[in-house]
Amino acid sequence: MNIDVRNHYLTDFARVADLLPGAGVPWLARSRKNALDRFAQRGFPTRKDEDWKYTSVAALEKMDFRAATADRAHAGAHPLIDQFVLASEVGHVLVFHNGHYAPWLSAIGTLPAGARLVSLADTLEAAPETVEPYLADEEPQSAFGALNAAFMADGAFLHLKRGTVLEAPVHLLFISTESGYAHHVRNVIVAEEGTQATVIEHYAGVDDVAYFNNVVTRIFAADNAAIEHHKLQQEGFGAFHVAGIHAVQQRDSRFDSHSISFGAALARNDITTAFDGRGCEATLNGLYLAGGTQHVDHHTRIDHRQPNGTSREHYRGVLEGRAHAVFNGKVIVQPGAQKTNAFQDNHNLLLSRDAEVDTKPELEIYADDVKCNHGATVGQLDETQLFYLRSRGIDEAVARSLLVHAFAHDVIERIRVASLRTRLEQILLARLPQKEHIGELR
Repeated sequence: MNIDVRNHYLTDFARVADLLPGAGVPWLARSRKNALDRFAQRGFPTRKDEDWKYTSVAALEKMDFRAATADRAHAGAHPLIDQFVLASEVGHVLVFHNGHYAPWLSAIGTLPAGARLVSLADTLEAAPETVEPYLADEEPQSAFGALNAAFMADGAFLHLKRGTVLEAPVHLLFISTESGYAHHVRNVIVAEEGTQATVIEHYAGVDDVAYFNNVVTRIFAADNAAIEHHKLQQEGFGAFHVAGIHAVQQRDSRFDSHSISFGAALARNDITTAFDGRGCEATLNGLYLAGGTQHVDHHTRIDHRQPNGTSREHYRGVLEGRAHAVFNGKVIVQPGAQKTNAFQDNHNLLLSRDAEVDTKPELEIYADDVKCNHGATVGQLDETQLFYLRSRGIDEAVARSLLVHAFAHDVIERIRVASLRTRLEQILLARLPQKEHIGELR
């Protein structure tokens, strides 16, 4: 890593250290220092690192982003809220403006007695002991994770006590509107035994603004817990978005992940889950649309550590212009994880000659009584299907848009939150050149 880049973040930490939430808490101060030391030792990854072989962060290294402090969350109404908040079906909305909780823009509905939904910054100031088990002595999974652990300033803390069911989805909306700032967001979801919740994690920004969102979301799912997590990345096209979603699952728990990536100049999503109990289930679905010179990277890892686990993974990408996508999906079946059933696929559609995809599905199997398979495809629109539509009087441009829509919609229709599914459908249609004809022909 460039020495100037390392010094920039070390200097910036010194600038904001006393302003970070929980700055006076001993265990948190130690954790931040250890994380910063790890970042200083590692630096940003390079293409020599296997997990970053196809993704360069050189452009990010050239930017002198400064950590945004709480005063960047300007009070008052904001014109982007109506554009990005979902329909009334979502019962709890937490809005974060420039990386910090904005209660005046948020609307938390009535929560059941066993649910707590608050700002992480407020919790670190008022009751840090409640999050200590989920933050202290953390081992970050990447250099960006270490940077996040050092600088984390705000995010959501959702704690569900045993048996609690959160009927209405939670919408965590992160809006970025200022150039030059880094937002180190940390979200923590704790689901005790037998709990259920749906969370929508949504990032949006202004197209002509350059900023850096460095995000870590940690999910702890106890026995028989069920967490349905949606990640919608709709950043401005000048943004850098690097995120990790890391789940740990106990016996018979279920984790559903839907990662949708539309925006940002550079987007990286690491999504992992570890089966620490028997009978766990995980479903990882994803869709990425990229054009121009966008770069989008998904790295997933499902670690089957115990028997009778089931995982399903289905990712699709549509690329045009000179966009570049990376997909690396790793499934590990540890010794003793017998009766594992794992399936993974990744399909990519290239709409231009200059678009590029690097896809690498991986299986590491150390048990013998398992059922695992995977596959990946990269190609153009099917000429046979295109000919079929044109032979029925459909214009070629409309026919192409119909086929792209059908390809991407395969992932969108898997999402059970109706208002989110509708929003994604609208975004998809807006990206198609013949959008006005799609609804007539479907």
